[in-house]
Amino acid sequence: MPDRPPLKLGTRASPLAMAQAHEARDRLCAAHPGLAVEIVPVTASGDKVLDRPLAEIGGKALWTKELDAWLLTGEIDFAVHSLKDVETIRPAEIAIAAILPREDVRDVLVGAASLAELPPGARIGTSAPRRAAQALHVRPDCQVVGIRGNVQTRLAKLEAGEADVTLLALAGLNRLGMSHFGTPLDPEAWLPAPGQGAIAIEARATDQQVLDLLAAIDHQPSRHAVLAERALLAALGGNCHSPISVLTTPQGELLAMRAELLSPDGAERVEGEAVFDPADLDGPARLAEQLLAQASPAIRAHFDPPRG
Repeated sequence: MPDRPPLKLGTRASPLAMAQAHEARDRLCAAHPGLAVEIVPVTASGDKVLDRPLAEIGGKALWTKELDAWLLTGEIDFAVHSLKDVETIRPAEIAIAAILPREDVRDVLVGAASLAELPPGARIGTSAPRRAAQALHVRPDCQVVGIRGNVQTRLAKLEAGEADVTLLALAGLNRLGMSHFGTPLDPEAWLPAPGQGAIAIEARATDQQVLDLLAAIDHQPSRHAVLAERALLAALGGNCHSPISVLTTPQGELLAMRAELLSPDGAERVEGEAVFDPADLDGPARLAEQLLAQASPAIRAHFDPPRG
């Protein structure tokens, strides 16, 4: 599009976020030869405060608020995010314009071959309520210590002895060329986070020209899976404090979803599954209702489903 200035793509400034922005730009420029895209980095609030769990300092909005503001004021034309870091309820003025082909959804254990081989009382480094609850469910004798920061920061903290092992997303390691770190966990036994491995590109809902450009790189199978997972989250009323994991896989033309809810200490857990058409976002809602009906008060306390 030589008749217009370069489109501005906003991103967090972390190494992983920049890698995701370059992937988004490369895919978009390949789909539209001659299109110029400028990457505009911002340091998000979530990257500035690393000594407290995300849920204590503002939740997922800390990853998106700066980019949201730039997008809505027109300083950038679109923004790239790790979808699992994007709040379930988004401003009406912002649209998820494209989901790139989803990466590997598995978590990776770094520092040991398995949780089973850890010695009693080992320190598991994570600030994610899901990972903490899953780890304590498997190894209640271990202790969870908070570790936050980008991939490199967390690996440095592990190397410094702040924890014995940590857990990372394989998708992020792959995108950073660091897939040799750690041992991938079986996603059937260790369900991943909702939206894990997916890159979302958001644009202004009224900017039809940009929406049309981004439609060319929207990967429908990935979009169907992650929007179903976000529908599950919305129906559960899940937030940054809510230990929830979900695995969504194609089953012919349908989607098969397995999800689990846990108490934060991992002592209690409920699991359910459902199969539904990708267009049927009531399918995840029915699964959410089933899970909450089975859940104990210790689990339900961390969910706030919408009323009515």
